[in-house]
Amino acid sequence: MKNPLKIILCFFLTSTIAYAQKSRHEVWAQQLQRYVSPSGQVNYFEWKKEQPLLDNYIKSLEAATPKPHWQKNEKLAFWINAYNALTVQLILNNPTVSSIKEIKNPWDTPLFWSNGEHLSLGDIEHQILRKLNEPRIHFAINCASASCPKLSQEPYTPRGLEQQLQKATTDFLCDTTRNQLAKEQLKLSKIFLWFSEDFGSKSDLIRFIKQYTHQEINPDVRIRYLKYNWALND
Repeated sequence: MKNPLKIILCFFLTSTIAYAQKSRHEVWAQQLQRYVSPSGQVNYFEWKKEQPLLDNYIKSLEAATPKPHWQKNEKLAFWINAYNALTVQLILNNPTVSSIKEIKNPWDTPLFWSNGEHLSLGDIEHQILRKLNEPRIHFAINCASASCPKLSQEPYTPRGLEQQLQKATTDFLCDTTRNQLAKEQLKLSKIFLWFSEDFGSKSDLIRFIKQYTHQEINPDVRIRYLKYNWALND
């Protein structure tokens, strides 16, 4: 029989974390609404005027990084928000660039202090997010580029994460500027090539795509990869 005290304590901790995260992300939510369009275009020029608010938000994240007792969805939501906020901050710190690739080592430069470590965007993506075994993170994190999945207009939350990841995945797969799906041929984003191990075998990938698009796909479908546009998503 389960210990009632442990159940109550677990519920209290989960509720407390969810409330703290919601409160912490209010500034981030306001800025996403203000500077990100429904199609995912980002107004970096205007956002630059409020960069101190974004900087403070990131500092608040550094002060409250995930603890071992956090549940998977709590960790995922935290690190997705952190990754996206840090990417925006990186562009704001380099306001003259027309592509994130014009910045020296954009994914390898330490940007975030967490539990005694200075983490880069690459560290967050490869050493934290990908190790949580959720391939849909690739459609939630944004690399400030035209071919990337669009930056969400709202923060990711533990309670809403499943629905948010479903929507991000469907939106990305059904966007014909990023993927072109047909029964006999798939023209896919290079995200599926770069992170192929996260999506499994060819048959696994087909099942994944069908799950989120209901597209009829032959088992022997040809797969091609589209050119990736690294121009800024502004």
